[in-house]
Amino acid sequence: MVSTLNERDIVMAMEAMAKDKNLSLRKAAKIYNITHTTLMRRMKGITPASEYRQKQHKITKIEEEVIIQHIIDMDERGFSPKFISVESMANHILESRGGKRVGKQWAYRFVNRHNILKTRFNRAYDFQRALCEDPKLINKWFQLFKNIKTKYGIQECDIWNFDETGFMMGVISSSMVITSADRRSKSKGIQPGNREWSTAIVCGNATGENIPLYLLVQGQMHLANWYSETDMPPE
Repeated sequence: MVSTLNERDIVMAMEAMAKDKNLSLRKAAKIYNITHTTLMRRMKGITPASEYRQKQHKITKIEEEVIIQHIIDMDERGFSPKFISVESMANHILESRGGKRVGKQWAYRFVNRHNILKTRFNRAYDFQRALCEDPKLINKWFQLFKNIKTKYGIQECDIWNFDETGFMMGVISSSMVITSADRRSKSKGIQPGNREWSTAIVCGNATGENIPLYLLVQGQMHLANWYSETDMPPE
């Protein structure tokens, strides 16, 4: 990109050549410390790189850098944006200065142009669980568990784990999001933990034995089609 200072020198060289017909292009370029090829291109009316980019892109380079930084900030907080969110960022900037909205494919091309960004499939992750990923707390718990197991001679078959997983329509699903290219692990989209869920309860032990799945669904009474028109197991 041509700098502001270099652009001023080019204009001054062109003005000097216009005033002095004996001033050669090479000599003018040397006087104003610019390359003769750059000056020649401008004399032929070729658009400088800075103006060419502005004509080709609705969003300026600085504005693109702001969008990239915002995407990375959101990714680091666990809220990696989707393509439609990136598109909304650009449109918000354009609308603030009376510009036209970007096209439907702009966000995809934007991510492809910048190596610092990449796409990943994220997975839904409960907010409360996201707060419990401190390695120090996890290691302390497993050390305590190991001590208790040794102290009381607990067998593997007597170690059971109970867990539940929830399902919300339109929420619990993987989706394509934009993240930093430096991210190594799969993106996690943190979701609110205060909504109604249909719940599946599972329980199994350390040897692989498990108790049949238990399902909880919202309703005031049992419906016959829950059992006759679904693929749920008879248990």
